[in-house]
Amino acid sequence: MAAPTAYAARTARTTYALVATDLDGTLLRGDDTFSDRSLAALARITEAGARHLVVTGRPAPRVRPLLEQLGSTGLAVCGQGAQLYDAGADRLLWSVTLDRELAETAIGKIEAEVGEVYAAVDQDGVEGLTLIEPGYLMPHPTLPAVRVRRRDELWTEPISKVLLRHPELSDDELASVARAVVGSLATVTMSGPGTVELQPCGVTKATGLALAARRLGARAEDTIAFGDMPNDIPMFDWAGYGVAMANAHPELKAVADEVTTSNEDDGIAVVLERLFP
Repeated sequence: MAAPTAYAARTARTTYALVATDLDGTLLRGDDTFSDRSLAALARITEAGARHLVVTGRPAPRVRPLLEQLGSTGLAVCGQGAQLYDAGADRLLWSVTLDRELAETAIGKIEAEVGEVYAAVDQDGVEGLTLIEPGYLMPHPTLPAVRVRRRDELWTEPISKVLLRHPELSDDELASVARAVVGSLATVTMSGPGTVELQPCGVTKATGLALAARRLGARAEDTIAFGDMPNDIPMFDWAGYGVAMANAHPELKAVADEVTTSNEDDGIAVVLERLFP
């Protein structure tokens, strides 16, 4: 059976100065690797004078080894836009933390509606840990995490975000309830299977992407973005052109300018090979 072909809602430009890509479910395959075809496509855009920018929900420490595989020494937007990371210098150029008291209050409001949830946090900083409380299962078992004994141990250091799971509700159901009750305490987003997150209020991938683009001298209209989950919607709203993967969440496909093939079928490369022949 032939792989699905890409289809477009409107025509993409022939050139872009900035190519912004999510990682999980987008540039990365399910086994957390990059395909040779994707790497060749990214090399092609670099040769053409464009820049590649990773824009991911993963915190900087979990992104560093992937950037090394990509040979990237430039900027990366991490932590759903809460961190701007300089890979060459191995330091954060900008970061914003989630107030831990507000995070606890937000979780309390959610649990008052749906019962017990399981929580994890990403600590701030280039050496920040991912801490998980009893009952929380990492959506990506290959990612390192430290299990704590009690929830109050999650709050010992500044954090960039909280990750939540519910034993029965779907991600969409949990995210819907969280958005309804959290209000201005935090930004609620869904970044992947089993991953509903609380971020600092007002922080999204779009805020991080805009900050990085300014530093790189790129404009929104010169940016093409690739993603697969609702947390990529703000990035699509900001960028000049948004491409959803075939495996993307329906909410993202609904606002995308184009839908390409899946991450397993090199969907990013399919588009970049067309735009950068």
